[in-house]
Amino acid sequence: MSGTDLSRMREMNQLSVLWALRGTPPSTVTELANRTGLSRPAADVLVQQLVADGWAEVEEPGASSTVGRPARRYRFRAKAGHVLGIDIGVHKILVMLCDLEGNLVQSLRRPADPQAGPAERLAAVDETIDDVLHEAGMATPDIWAITVGVTGPVDENGRSIISTPLPGWREADPVAHLRTRFTCPIRVENDCKLAAVAERWKGVAQDADDIVYLLAGLRTGAGLIIDGTLRRGHGGVAGEIGALKAVRWLNAPGHLTAYPGAPSGAKPGEAAAWVFQAAREGDSAAKTAVQRYIRDLAVGVAALVLTLDPQIVVYGGGFSRSADLVLDSLRRELAKHCLRVPELRASTLSDEGVALGALRLALDQVDNTLLSSQLAAPVAPQFS
Repeated sequence: MSGTDLSRMREMNQLSVLWALRGTPPSTVTELANRTGLSRPAADVLVQQLVADGWAEVEEPGASSTVGRPARRYRFRAKAGHVLGIDIGVHKILVMLCDLEGNLVQSLRRPADPQAGPAERLAAVDETIDDVLHEAGMATPDIWAITVGVTGPVDENGRSIISTPLPGWREADPVAHLRTRFTCPIRVENDCKLAAVAERWKGVAQDADDIVYLLAGLRTGAGLIIDGTLRRGHGGVAGEIGALKAVRWLNAPGHLTAYPGAPSGAKPGEAAAWVFQAAREGDSAAKTAVQRYIRDLAVGVAALVLTLDPQIVVYGGGFSRSADLVLDSLRRELAKHCLRVPELRASTLSDEGVALGALRLALDQVDNTLLSSQLAAPVAPQFS
């Protein structure tokens, strides 16, 4: 075997030890050897090198360890690098920072002007990122990957490809904007798709591989996870079934936002919340409005269910706060159309799902571009 082959084998074995440390409690050399199939001496040498290179660290024994000398334990050094997840919404900007194990380090939410143009909105994103990094005591080189969530479908370059509620956003290039500051990989993804990823990672769908996520609010959208993989489609528009007028998603929220009994001057979101609450209190006209909304919503959901046969449909977005009024009726409507009705669950991630999904994809980017291919001392991966 050549020197190159031996070097590559050592690197692969070192990666095996590193992956054996990821997401597990602090481990002894014997435990690492058992997990990787390596000999104990080989595992010992490799984990010592990981410590020297900054990928692993020794877990100091606790004060309660009083009998004999405890076996030394090692853990993955999650703080070797960090990633950013950013949600650029119509009404808010949310930036989250986590370490390489997905532990949240810092989070900051700022209101956004719905009428702000791309330059003003991106300037607000920059300011929020700066404040997050400052509070965490970090600088731009400490960030290893960034994922940004935006409203509406995006192409492979992160550009919006059809209409979006963000004014002027089709002219925006968030990747190029962030590239002036960061050298790490940067990705832009649709908000519904990111929220679906978050549900499988941190939400109510952690036990499922086939998921339809519904973003239910002033607009209705869907994110799809099939066989455990986020589906974008060839052009990034998978799940955009609401574009088909026959499924009635475009008009469904209007049953709530244009309800004539809502308080005068209420904004659309406030009017919808008022209708849900009135229905909860027994107002018959409000209950009718909610039922009409559900009936229209069910048309598109049924189409997705019949096409994909998911295990779970997650009801998320702003209207998920009123899932108690929606899910039972939605289940009955789906039973009229579907051969099999999947389990319906309400999201518990509130409005953090998009940023959380962005964190998950950023972590996946680190794994794919760095940990799976080459292993050197921890430095931020460079864009190429």
